[in-house]
Amino acid sequence: MRSESVETVAAGVAIAVVSSFINGSTFVLQKKGILRARKRGDSYLLDGVWWSGTFSMIFGQIGNFLAYNTAPAVVVTPLGALGVLFGALLASHILQEHLNILGKLGCLLCCTGSVMLVIHAPKSENVTTTAELLERLEDPVLLAYVSVVVLLLTVLIVWLAPVHGSSNIMVYVGICSLLGSFTVPSSKGLGVAAPDAFAGGPDSEGARRLFLGLLGTLAVSIVIQFVFINKALESFGSNMFEAIYYVTFTSAVILASAVVFREWTEVGVADCLGMLCGLVTVSVGVFLLRFSQETSITWKQVKAPAKED
Repeated sequence: MRSESVETVAAGVAIAVVSSFINGSTFVLQKKGILRARKRGDSYLLDGVWWSGTFSMIFGQIGNFLAYNTAPAVVVTPLGALGVLFGALLASHILQEHLNILGKLGCLLCCTGSVMLVIHAPKSENVTTTAELLERLEDPVLLAYVSVVVLLLTVLIVWLAPVHGSSNIMVYVGICSLLGSFTVPSSKGLGVAAPDAFAGGPDSEGARRLFLGLLGTLAVSIVIQFVFINKALESFGSNMFEAIYYVTFTSAVILASAVVFREWTEVGVADCLGMLCGLVTVSVGVFLLRFSQETSITWKQVKAPAKED
């Protein structure tokens, strides 16, 4: 039984890695499609490259769904750093957003931090049945957390996005990241509720309602994320958005998973410190990737400073 569990987690990690590379191409392809459409003067909905990025997002999300139901969310989510790395490399070729020294260092730190997170992440979860999930959904702490997230999303979407969205990237990033508090737990919850929902037993009716509720929540969250991701790409570079989005999304998902699934209960002090170091390493790496887009530091400039007149 233990070996099956290890094999299942390993399969989830493998799926998450593949999905990360697919997701890494999403923003770059969609941004390229938006630029092509802007140059032609028509809608990006008519651009084939944009649609290729959209289909990449769909396949990537399917992969994420499978990964979240075969491995702990706190293992799967940090592996998105690999998508940041691949996206940065792809953007340098497709969008001509070339990486300088800081960008390359950021990519290295992202990979290093991801490995640290996987090594120290929890290997078990406490919510494995529909009854346990229903019990968790009635937890006052969870209800309070959901209320705060919904309030923040309302403020961001209704008041801040129309006024400051195109000038402040954190508005769109905040919306998309907070929605991760619903998409990831919903994906995992569907995997928990599905066996009972379609088993035909005495508890199948309640499990089926839970399944449909989670499916609706997941669908609405993904659609809203999709809309605001494209709004962000219309105003900001793909590397800048993906880097900041990754850090905030990871933080939101880890917090939501901790509240809903109690994925931290089996983690010791040493593993907590290891995961903290990994998250800090990844965050620094992503920050360097973001900052590298706004600086002109290169090896050549370091070795040969500009001459004074």
